[in-house]
Amino acid sequence: MSESPSNSAAPDGRTHGEQLHGHEKQTTAALTLGALGVVFGDIGTSPLYALRETVLATGGAVPKPFAIYGSLSLIFWSILIVVSVKYVLLIMRADNDGEGGVLALAALAHRSPGIGRKAKNAIGFAALIGLALFFGDGVLTPAISVLSAVEGLAIGSRSFEPLVLPLTIGILLGLFAWQSHGTARIGRIFGPIMVVWFLVLGLMGLISILHVPKILAALSPHYAVALFIDEPWTAFTGLGAVVLAVTGCEALYGDMGHFGRRPIRLAWFGVVLPSLLLNYFGQGAALLLEPNKADIAFYSIAPDWLHFPLVVLATMAGVIASQAVISGVYSVTRQAVQLGRLPRMEIRHTSMTEYGQIYVPRINAMMCIGVILIVLIFKSSGALASAYGIAVTGVMLIDTFNASIVASRLWKWGRWALIAFGLLALVDIGFFAANSLKIPEGGWLPILIATAVFIVMETWRIGRRAHIERIRTESMPLPLFLERADKTPQRVAGTAVFLAARSDVVPGALLHNLKHNKVLHERVILAHVSVEDTPIVPRDSRIAVEKLGKGFFRINIHHGFFETPDVPKSLEEARPFGLALDVETTTFFIGHETLVPAENPALGRWRTWVYTHLVESALSPAKFYHLPPGRVVELGTQVSI
Repeated sequence: MSESPSNSAAPDGRTHGEQLHGHEKQTTAALTLGALGVVFGDIGTSPLYALRETVLATGGAVPKPFAIYGSLSLIFWSILIVVSVKYVLLIMRADNDGEGGVLALAALAHRSPGIGRKAKNAIGFAALIGLALFFGDGVLTPAISVLSAVEGLAIGSRSFEPLVLPLTIGILLGLFAWQSHGTARIGRIFGPIMVVWFLVLGLMGLISILHVPKILAALSPHYAVALFIDEPWTAFTGLGAVVLAVTGCEALYGDMGHFGRRPIRLAWFGVVLPSLLLNYFGQGAALLLEPNKADIAFYSIAPDWLHFPLVVLATMAGVIASQAVISGVYSVTRQAVQLGRLPRMEIRHTSMTEYGQIYVPRINAMMCIGVILIVLIFKSSGALASAYGIAVTGVMLIDTFNASIVASRLWKWGRWALIAFGLLALVDIGFFAANSLKIPEGGWLPILIATAVFIVMETWRIGRRAHIERIRTESMPLPLFLERADKTPQRVAGTAVFLAARSDVVPGALLHNLKHNKVLHERVILAHVSVEDTPIVPRDSRIAVEKLGKGFFRINIHHGFFETPDVPKSLEEARPFGLALDVETTTFFIGHETLVPAENPALGRWRTWVYTHLVESALSPAKFYHLPPGRVVELGTQVSI
């Protein structure tokens, strides 16, 4: 979720991910349209609140022209540097077998040549923090996107104000309730809706600019610099609002595997960027004429007859932005589960043809509860803007760190990588520091969510390591067992598959079966599933079969962190290796382990308690690995940890 440098620098911009997802027969135009509907929802709805919050932060309720010009200049250059240069042109070159995102980039950096152990540990630690922050951001985005759109009703008529919160909650509840059905049907209209949205944004902005063309002077960085020189503290704190204009960068990169670099770049430079800039400058032009409308900057450039249709369109765009983030959280959750960062969870595929169409019930329920609570706590998009940003900037900084390693080690940029990404890191640090000031006002929320997620992931990682090590010390080495296999009282007809956490020791289920039933099957297969640090493992590299003698076989099943493991399907692919299996007549043995605290727990008291509950809540291996229900035997055992 194996790449090579050649994949990362494909001259035509197409990636393996495009072929993987069945898009190779689609035209670039179709992929670009799809990208508009999925990739740019978050950043595409930023005009609803980004300039409003920036101008209010730098100029107050009735900003002066100096603050308007400075705010616009900051937003323009932030979009240009952070989104266009850093993400679209630079970081999107770092594809991990066509896939992007914080985990895919971390895996790519981790495998870069010349990386020492300390650097690898730092990369892994940063990836965990980035993943945790992404979850924090994922809960906030649906809340602010939908709420900021629905608030347009109250702007059109104060009589609608009591309906804003109930409508927002109703829309969000409906959105989360629909997730189990998949988004294949409604997803087809996402692209056209977002095209209309961006065209409306651009047209409204252009008309407003034509009335006050002098606003285009804000294209000059002079105004941003002047704001810092004349009002340094105000400009610095204003960065906390400016970052709202660049949220969604991770979506650009994370969805690269679904659409490819070229369609995303075409959509950005051809449609999204011009529309956003026209709208922001249009809002600025309107505020020059009527500065007292700063708190309704977005709707101030819409004619009266368009107001309520615009609210409907903005709400649809907000729902699409929320859907993109929700799907992104599902995708990242699957990657984290496959990489051993989270407990096993039920992951449903809601489409037979679309690669990214998955549904994670547990995460959906947790997100739904979290988003609704956030709306009820903050009540307005303005208040939510105080909580928004700290998680986004944290992920941006981590992406810059990992991309600098890829550029210097894998792309061989040398010192140029350090210079380029060092300058970009300064921008990220500035945004992060400015957003840190908002922690008391609401920034504590994504940090709290990220901290909880990080504790869970780190506990699971450390716990699994200690757990597997305990299994190794308490298990019989496989060579010793094979030496004694002939002494087994009886061999019975059939094939038995034992899932093994380690490939060098005898699975506990096998020993317990021998102890209680005193039999061995004619053919015994020890199956070990391992996850590689690449998104996809090629079919010809998926399994390795080793004949151990005496009817024993060892099979190592390899898959990528973007793939869903299916042990029976993988075993059926063993025929070319001389091992023919009939899954319908094969018996699968798995161990059901009950953890009991040791006298001196390796994890400490509280972490052992957390890990034990995580193990108890994890999805059964039989369901996770898609074992046939009628062919599974569970054998219980106790493990002290």
